[in-house]
This record gives sequence, structure tokens and C-alpha cells, in this order.
Amino acid sequence: MSDESGAHKANWIALGGLIALAAGMGIGRFVYTPLLPFMEEALGLTKPQAGIIASVNFLGYLLGALAAASSVLPGGRRNWLIGALGVSAVSTGAMGLTTSMAVFLSLRFVGGVASAFILVFASALVLDRLAASGRSALSAVHFAGVGVGIAVSAVLVSGLSAGDFGWQTQWIASGAVALLALAAVVWLVPDEVEADRSSAAHNTAIERRLYALIVAYGLFGFGYVVTATFISAMVRTAAGLQSIESVVWLVVGLAAIPSIALWTWIGRRWGNDRSFALACIVEAIGVALSVLTTSAMAVLVAAALLGGTFMGITALGFIYARDLSAGDPRRSLAFMTAAFGLGQMIGPTFAGVTYRFGDSFLLPSMVATAALLVAAGLVLNLRPRADTKILRN
Repeated sequence: MSDESGAHKANWIALGGLIALAAGMGIGRFVYTPLLPFMEEALGLTKPQAGIIASVNFLGYLLGALAAASSVLPGGRRNWLIGALGVSAVSTGAMGLTTSMAVFLSLRFVGGVASAFILVFASALVLDRLAASGRSALSAVHFAGVGVGIAVSAVLVSGLSAGDFGWQTQWIASGAVALLALAAVVWLVPDEVEADRSSAAHNTAIERRLYALIVAYGLFGFGYVVTATFISAMVRTAAGLQSIESVVWLVVGLAAIPSIALWTWIGRRWGNDRSFALACIVEAIGVALSVLTTSAMAVLVAAALLGGTFMGITALGFIYARDLSAGDPRRSLAFMTAAFGLGQMIGPTFAGVTYRFGDSFLLPSMVATAALLVAAGLVLNLRPRADTKILRN
């Protein structure tokens, strides 16, 4: 294969990864956020009920990540990716076909399992293939898919709402878009023999850094999710902020799209550990800002800081975990995803319950801020010495 054809192939694979994450994460996971205010208004959902729906999705995500870590799953990584994309699309669209709380919970649980499989298998597959072709920098394109999906979901929900289409149509349309993305991934990510990755030598220091990273990633999952789940509901109920309800989630998605390229660029120059910590600190500022002000401009800045960091942290965390992994990185990525899933499963329920203290998201958001700062400290505390380097493709 020529260098030119190899580069061309890497571009298509990165694009396929982007579309997979846009469908499975940006839509399958996060379309609930812009849809939530419409469901609350039409169905009378309370904040605890809304939190439980979000948390059961995160429980599925956690269990899906643990299942993805299994070494006994039959079939190749691509087959699991394609299957999970199909399940995610169907479970998303089916949310518009019911008003039953029990069915909502079941569908969001299944969707959470599918989302975890999509993130783990797409990332393991795409990152390995990009590294093998010498195009690791294209990982930024892959991870940008979540921001693209968030932006698409925000425009889709807002557009349908402007056309007087209700929350049920919005769910069905979201599922249909995800199915179109599935077809694109089938075409862009070919079925080919996976390269053999021999098991690399490991040592205790590297393992300690990996364990610290996994814990920090779980704290990040808790730290981002309160704002990510409830920011649309926050602005709808806050005096003077209703005017930005239709754009606040769009700002999150648009900020996320270029953020991965920015943070991976910083990671290549400062190191993934220091960059991960810095991104957590910046995100903590955004989470705190979202509840410490009633200024519409400040809340939009908070949305931009959230969008501009959470996928950057995800990308840095996954790339760093791959660097610290011996052999196939799927197991490490799955445990990272599981820790993240545990954190974000706890977050919405915690926020829904503590909202009752003052009818405000101030308390849960400040706890989330603290979790992000602790995550930054954990990763920095176990930085490698200057004379220790980890070499990967």
C-alpha cells in the first residue's frame, strides 16, 4: 500500500469513527438533554424522575463497559461496533413511541449499554488503525464525533420544536438520523484483519498511573454530568435565562467540535497527564460558573467551557490509557469507560435529590466542581519522572 493510499484510508477510518461517536454518543447518549425540558412540560416529570431516567442510562453504560472489557466476547471489534450502533438507534427512536416510565427506563438502559460498546470498540478499533498507519493525530477527528452529534441533536430538536413537533417526534427523528449514521459507518470502516499487538512489558509505576487515571476518569464522569444533564432545564427555570434555552446546548456541541484538536495538540506538547489535569480545572470553572451567576452571557461561557473540555478530557484520557496499556487497549479503555459510567450514573440522581435543598442545582454543581479538581490532582500526583518516557506508535 502506498503512503498516499494509506493516508487516504486513515482519513476515511477517522471519519467513520467520528460518525460512530456522533450517533452513539452525541445523539444516543446526549439527545436526552435538549429533549428533557419538553418531556418535563408534556409529561410532568419531576427532577428526581428526570435524574433517574438519566442514571439508568448511565447504569447501562457502566455495565456495558464492564461487558466490553471481557476477553471472551465472540466476534471482531467491528461487528460489535455495528451491532451496538443499530441497538442505539432503535432504542433512541423507540423513546418516542411510549409514555410509560418503565419503558423509558428500559430503553435508556439498553441505549446506555450500546453507547458504552460504541465508545470502547470504536475507539480501540480506530486508535489502533490510526497508530498503525502513522496518523495518530487524526484521533482528534474521531473524538470530535461526540461534539458533532451534540450539535446535530441540538439543531434537530430546536428545529422540530420550532415546527411545533413534540418530544415524541423529536425522539423518533433522532433515532432515524442515528440509523443513517450506521449506514455510513458500515461503508467507511471496512472489515479487515486486526493487527496483532504483542504484549508489552509493564511495571508497577505504569500500573499505578493507569489506576490513578481510571479513578480520575470516574471523578470526571461525576463532575461533568450534572451540568451536561440539566443545563437546558437550568436555563428554562432560571429568571432571565429562558431566551438562551434554544442555543445553550448548541453552544456545548459547537465548543466540543474543535476542542479535541486543541487538547490533543496541548497533550502532545505538555504531556497527556498535565493536559488532562488542566482540562479538568477549566471544566471545573465552567461547572461552577453555570450556577454562580444569572447572567445569560456567563452561562453561555459556562456551556462553552463544558463543551470545550469534556470531550478533550475523554480524548486525552483514552489516548493516555492506551499509552499505559500493554497489548490490546480494549480492556483498559473499557475500565476507563466503566469508571466514567459509575461517576455519571451517581451524578444525576445525586443532583435530582439535592435539588430539593433550595430548589437549586448549586449544591450538586459545587460538589461536581470539587470532584473535577480532585481528578486533576490525582493525575498530577502520579506524573512520571522526567527521565521516564512511554513510547507508543
